[in-house]
Amino acid sequence: MKTRSHREQDTEAMDRLLLKRIADGDRDALATLYYNYHERLCEFLYRLTRHAEIIDEVINECFWVVWQKASEFRQASPVSISILGIAYRAGLKALHRRGAELIDGDCFTQDLTPAPNAGKHCQLRDRITHGLARLTADQRLVFELVYGAGHSLDDIATITGIPLCTVKARLLQAKASLRHVLPFLAGD
Repeated sequence: MKTRSHREQDTEAMDRLLLKRIADGDRDALATLYYNYHERLCEFLYRLTRHAEIIDEVINECFWVVWQKASEFRQASPVSISILGIAYRAGLKALHRRGAELIDGDCFTQDLTPAPNAGKHCQLRDRITHGLARLTADQRLVFELVYGAGHSLDDIATITGIPLCTVKARLLQAKASLRHVLPFLAGD
């Protein structure tokens, strides 16, 4: 089990206090929570869709839910995980309403040929981008939440509402697929 730093504990305590104030009808507390999470939610939702208007819509819908249900937040999950879960479900609903789907690999497959003078870092980034493009949207989401955003598997299961065993399976599938495309990551 991952232990939380003092900073994470302080942030959680502040988030809980803001939720209590929001439950009491404090709009300034909602604005503060919105400001604290806006950038993080943009980055998170960018993993679902590249459409800025959908991302904005989902963030607004997420905080509308926070406003309405602030008193119902569970103590078992950190506030940040609960907010990401609300955003994830709202994102899936928004994509469904618009007839869109989760990002598929094709959006990553622009010109992946590195520039002639590109350094090793750029070449590595391009190869990783190419490898991620081969994953399914579900595999890529789990992979990016673990390695890009640093979430635990338990947190991802809570955020997405899928069983932990499914999260683990998607991560293992993603790693296996990336090992074939990016053998240097496996030490080959």
